[in-house]
Amino acid sequence: MIKGKDYIWVWCWAFILNDENELLLMKRSSECRNKAWFWSIPWGWVRLFDTLEDSLVRECKEEIWVEIEILKLLSVTDDIILEEKQHWVSPQFLCKIVSGEVTNLEPHKCEEIKYFPLDELPEKLTNTTIDWVRSLKEMIKK
Repeated sequence: MIKGKDYIWVWCWAFILNDENELLLMKRSSECRNKAWFWSIPWGWVRLFDTLEDSLVRECKEEIWVEIEILKLLSVTDDIILEEKQHWVSPQFLCKIVSGEVTNLEPHKCEEIKYFPLDELPEKLTNTTIDWVRSLKEMIKK
């Protein structure tokens, strides 16, 4: 059985903003099966018996070497890619770094990690990141 194809996979995602209201993005490497060289927010999968929050904290520590505080659940989406026969559920959280310095611990998955102003994001964003950024901007306006 294949995750995301034979059964739904759960991924959690971190919108990490710094004090200048810039968004932390990760550029996927050529080893990523889906959307190589596109930018995305940090993410990770939920392990059996872990909460969404515990999984996201763990993934941020494992991938970018920071401790995060989860501030708010932003949204939950069904990511259905019919042409690839994939389906996963994605809760997205607004987060801030409480300790550590961003370090790329998985260069095989991620070419670069960088903060971007919300109005100056790179062109090559994953479709889900585009949708989530739009929702985040609407939330900030309110």
